[in-house]
Amino acid sequence: MPDASRITGKISTALKITLPDNSHFDLTEGATALDVAAGVGPRLAGAAVAAKVNDITVDLSYHLDEGDRVDIITVDSPEGLGVLRHSAAHVLAAAVMQLYPGAKLGIGPATRDGFYYDFQLPRPASEADLPAIEAKMAEIVKAAARFQRRELSREDAAREFAGQPFKLELLGELPPEEPASTYTNDEFTDLCRGPHIPDTGRLKAFKLVSVAGAYWRGSEKNPMLTRIYGTAFPTRKELEQYLLNLKEAERRDHRLLGKQLDLFHIDDEVGAGLPLWHPKGALVRKVIEDFWRDAHLDNDYEMVMIPHIASADLWKTSGHWDFYRENMYSPMDIEGQEYIVKPMNCPGHIKIYKSRIHSYRELPIRWAELGTVYRYERSGVLHGLLRVRGFTQDDAHIFCRPDQLEEEILSVIRFVLFMLGTFGFDQYDVYLSTRPEKSVGSDENWEKATGALKAALEKAGLKFAVDPGEGVFYGPKIDLKIRDALGRAWQCTTIQVDFNLPERFDVTYVGEDNEVHRPIMIHRALLGSLERFMGCLIEHYAGAFPLWLAPVQVVILPVADRHLDYAGQVAARLNQERIRVQLDYSKESVGKKIRNAEVDKVPYMLVIGDREEDAGMVSVRSYAGGDLGSRPLEELVADLARRVETKT
Repeated sequence: MPDASRITGKISTALKITLPDNSHFDLTEGATALDVAAGVGPRLAGAAVAAKVNDITVDLSYHLDEGDRVDIITVDSPEGLGVLRHSAAHVLAAAVMQLYPGAKLGIGPATRDGFYYDFQLPRPASEADLPAIEAKMAEIVKAAARFQRRELSREDAAREFAGQPFKLELLGELPPEEPASTYTNDEFTDLCRGPHIPDTGRLKAFKLVSVAGAYWRGSEKNPMLTRIYGTAFPTRKELEQYLLNLKEAERRDHRLLGKQLDLFHIDDEVGAGLPLWHPKGALVRKVIEDFWRDAHLDNDYEMVMIPHIASADLWKTSGHWDFYRENMYSPMDIEGQEYIVKPMNCPGHIKIYKSRIHSYRELPIRWAELGTVYRYERSGVLHGLLRVRGFTQDDAHIFCRPDQLEEEILSVIRFVLFMLGTFGFDQYDVYLSTRPEKSVGSDENWEKATGALKAALEKAGLKFAVDPGEGVFYGPKIDLKIRDALGRAWQCTTIQVDFNLPERFDVTYVGEDNEVHRPIMIHRALLGSLERFMGCLIEHYAGAFPLWLAPVQVVILPVADRHLDYAGQVAARLNQERIRVQLDYSKESVGKKIRNAEVDKVPYMLVIGDREEDAGMVSVRSYAGGDLGSRPLEELVADLARRVETKT
């Protein structure tokens, strides 16, 4: 952060600053970032929440100096929304300290969907307490108290937060060059980097949504704190829309729908994070897996299979024993040798590659596997199918020559767009992650690989954001997050370039020059884990799968027992076309049978009575469209078979 003299008001002379468009702006002595916004216009001043001064994010009260470059941050930008939500977390902490005297303060960051604050409370709090906390927040907002920033020495800060052990821990971890800073509004002061909105009155639309437990710093070795979640938006209208989406998300919760539709469940006696697939859920997975395998064979991949366990020596060679051990399960002793259930598939695929010598003429080699892996996840982060301990990756590894790298990446990108599009996803966020601080490999290799990823994205016509330093230690990567029906982002696809494992396992091929060369390895997953992807599909479609994916595609509803023979003939005809059909033999009324089928979200219902049987017809209802009238059986069968085949 800039020095304290520029915050407290020790100002230089009259000054000239530079705006983002490189134009200049003249200001009088003592001007702040807010003065810049006001000088541009009242609309900008009203929307401003913070500023960037020489690329450093600061409060609007920050005093400017000659030559500063100033960019105003508005509340309708992602960064501005983060400032608003971080300020809401501060107001939440102020309210809790009034209602729970003696509470210990943790942290209160902004998140993608809102904010939270962690507390150690003198008495338990639940969601029933949220209205009272929210009312106290409203009082603080109404007072429109200014956020006042101070910078102080470590010693003074330690004295000020003497009764706050978590704040003292954070204070002790500040880099030596970074000053301690606090923000105060009314009588509440928090240790905080900031920035914050000018005053609490700017917080016009907020809502507390839930209470949960959270270990301090995410470690089970630390105390369990109370985490209060909330959200905030610039306007009441945006907040109300978010809350509507939240209710819709609850309706789409894959854990509830998984039970309602009899797809899967997780049993405590089996173990947390280990889903059990029921017949309908397993059938949907089979449909996905069959499509996946056929698509990979059509795209010149070969299938491989590896065991679920391997010697600990393999994981020592790969580096997982040293770098990934905390996510691996404990070794098991088998005849005096240690074995581990696999957390990854890549070492096994490498071992298949190394089983014989390869020529440059064979490359690229593309090997794919629906490989089940097992990773230790803490119980607190497990969540239905979205975060589990045993899952199946749609994994593949490509071994290619350096001159083939860009084309192979482009091929993977085109493949993933086809795959995701088939499942109904056509909106995504794409990120190119570059070299992190701790990494392996030469500068030349990193530059070539990053350039190949970038060029492939550009050739594919995909807009992407660069995520500096977020690559994996062994190479740069592309991450693609799909957007579902509610606009939520889900991490699925990853394409990673790896310099590390080919080196560790001494992977080679014989080049055109008859010399030994090192291939480049590409790790890629298109859907991610099948468990996570299934959870995403369930929520995207609210359990109403498209026809080709539905576990039961058609249910036949005879009006009376005398129609069962014809209903059986209809079912047999549909079965001939491999359409998944179910016949409702119950004694319920037709209306009740229809309601039951709609609860099960079956795409098509065929009602059969005297009229239909006499005419060789069926009366068709769809889950999405209601009553569609009568149709000849053969016409309907052909139509359904075509739609299943084309996945439309």
